[in-house]
Amino acid sequence: MKKKKKLQQGLLIALMIVIALIIVFPVYVMVISSFKQNEDIFSMELLPSLSSLTLNNYITVFTEENLGANIWNSFFVATIVTVVALIFHAMSGYALARLEFKGKKIIFTWIISTLMIPFSVIMIPLFIIVKQMGLINNLWGIIIPMIPNAYGIFLFRQFFLGIPRELEESAKIDGASYFGVFLKIVLPLAKPIAVTLAVSFFLANWNNYLWPLIVAQDRELWLVQIAIANFKSSQAVEWNLVLAASCVASLPIIILFFIFQRHITEGIKTSGIKG
Repeated sequence: MKKKKKLQQGLLIALMIVIALIIVFPVYVMVISSFKQNEDIFSMELLPSLSSLTLNNYITVFTEENLGANIWNSFFVATIVTVVALIFHAMSGYALARLEFKGKKIIFTWIISTLMIPFSVIMIPLFIIVKQMGLINNLWGIIIPMIPNAYGIFLFRQFFLGIPRELEESAKIDGASYFGVFLKIVLPLAKPIAVTLAVSFFLANWNNYLWPLIVAQDRELWLVQIAIANFKSSQAVEWNLVLAASCVASLPIIILFFIFQRHITEGIKTSGIKG
């Protein structure tokens, strides 16, 4: 039995190693190719000599293509959307979980129903609204429509439903208002959910392509994903620049994950579905 168990564990470990290699291999190809000349990109030389590698691709994307400005635009948009969305979603989730008011269930059902509507359906009406607001070619035209998100409201509501009411009632006995209870008692307990949603919102807006492409038509307002998609000459795509810029654009997400991975795991475990 022990030999059989060890054999099963060995096979499982071997399978996990194979899966990990399959996942890591494209990343390795991207990183190593980002140091190659454009004409060597498709040579599929997995272990190139150091003399054939160069940092010129990274230097070019920052000096000639002004990638730094594009990264700042993406960081500004993703940060503002994340912070504002967390504030409004947390307040909305708490109101739907704890406050009693007429039409609460209808409002919650209506909010959840928006998850079934693809963005492509509302894209044109949304563009018309943003244009009438005078926010075309403006980063705020990208930010404002991205703030509402039924997923965030839903998760906060489900988490707040799981908090014992006794905690809030004891705070109210001590004279705390609804906002005081929310700010000092409830919100600190929601840290795992808040961090999980923060990483999710930041990632989604950092990688957002379609809506920024429609709204931000001036080159100086491009987000990093749009800039990467436009690394091409009149005759061909400059894949060496695309890969170098992609490596740079991946770094913030990788850093965020490693910093907050424990909170993300806790957030997933504590976001059970409650009625």
